[in-house]
Amino acid sequence: MPPAAQIRTIQAKGDSSSMNESATHSAIETVIRQSYGQIVAYLAARSGDVAGAEDALSDAFLAALRRWPVDGVPDKPEAWLLRAARNRLIDSARHDQVRLRSSEYLQQIAEEAQTMATTLDSFPDERLKLLFVCAHPAIDVAARTPLMLQTVLGIDAARIASAFLISPKAMSQRLVRAKTKIRDAAIPFRVPEPQQWSERLSFVLDAIYAAYTAGWESGSDSSSTHGALAQDAIVLGRVLVTLMPSEPEAHGLLALMLHCQARRKARYSGDGRFIPLDRQDANQWSRPLMEEAEEHLRLAATSNRLGRFQLEAAIQSVHARRASSGETDWQAIALLYEGLARIAPGIGALVGRAVALGQAGDPGAGLDSLDNIPSDRIATYQPYWAARGHLLHLSGDSSDARKAWEYALGLTADPALRQHLVGRIAELGDI
Repeated sequence: MPPAAQIRTIQAKGDSSSMNESATHSAIETVIRQSYGQIVAYLAARSGDVAGAEDALSDAFLAALRRWPVDGVPDKPEAWLLRAARNRLIDSARHDQVRLRSSEYLQQIAEEAQTMATTLDSFPDERLKLLFVCAHPAIDVAARTPLMLQTVLGIDAARIASAFLISPKAMSQRLVRAKTKIRDAAIPFRVPEPQQWSERLSFVLDAIYAAYTAGWESGSDSSSTHGALAQDAIVLGRVLVTLMPSEPEAHGLLALMLHCQARRKARYSGDGRFIPLDRQDANQWSRPLMEEAEEHLRLAATSNRLGRFQLEAAIQSVHARRASSGETDWQAIALLYEGLARIAPGIGALVGRAVALGQAGDPGAGLDSLDNIPSDRIATYQPYWAARGHLLHLSGDSSDARKAWEYALGLTADPALRQHLVGRIAELGDI
């Protein structure tokens, strides 16, 4: 059961007024948000069975819902859940010896189960290993990033399916096949040797950034399940650059996330209104995070191997300079987007380039750039229509700007973003 479903189960059982039950629900929700991926990765690294690890942890959560209101929340709830889940894996392994990697597995897992809850304050973070396992060449390319998002970072299949524009049923089937492949092929849980990084690293980077984006887009509530993903992604990014200090794209990704995270508090007003980047108060941006981002961007540049994440981080670096200069160099941003669109012509890069052209003083060129994007890529891409409305407004075409913003309004359910678009439309007045 993925984290979102776990939380729904807890909330469904949360109608009791018992203080112990309330504390139990709160503790379990915290573990799900903060440690779900770590526990699954730790279990899977020892059993070689991702689906089995997820099932065992699900059973452990259900056991906690029964036990903790009576016994009290343990001092180390993660360790309690880990031991309960490992006991479930032991029972399963005894009934199904084919799942065992070696005859030593049961002994190893039993010994660790006896000591985990009493002697360890924390347990090793195996998520990076699991990320590389999910990127193994034996795993279907189309399943690699979705598998990382679900098993390591806790995003449910329906949300992943929406991001990849396929049905939830098809995505669930794809994920089940991938997990079965990991178990049956006994894919080793380890970070690969450097000569194997190149074939897997791009998928790992994409998954970490997708997790960060999911957290970034979750709104102003950084304590939510998806909001916590942003911090989780940054932690993984820092681990990755420690593992691969000479890999420029790892530094580029971390720099990109840090620059974005530096502005998180400025994205919303005190009453929850969305504030676009060019209207944010730069005094609210985190200088320590921006300085850390710049250091990683500098380290990436020493390799002379330019990549997508370095370019995206460089764009955010130009925006960050407004904190000291008071101005945004849109010409520089437009040039960087031009390079990004050439090496990684994703829809986000193409729309960003168009906006930068308009902000640099040529909204007509920005609109022409938008018109060149294939129609099948824009129909449901909300940022395209928001950008189109903005460029039309800069061009003086208020009527078409209104239409574009109204279309964008229909493509988002985010309350703050809807309020912002309604405000932009109202600024146009009666036409």
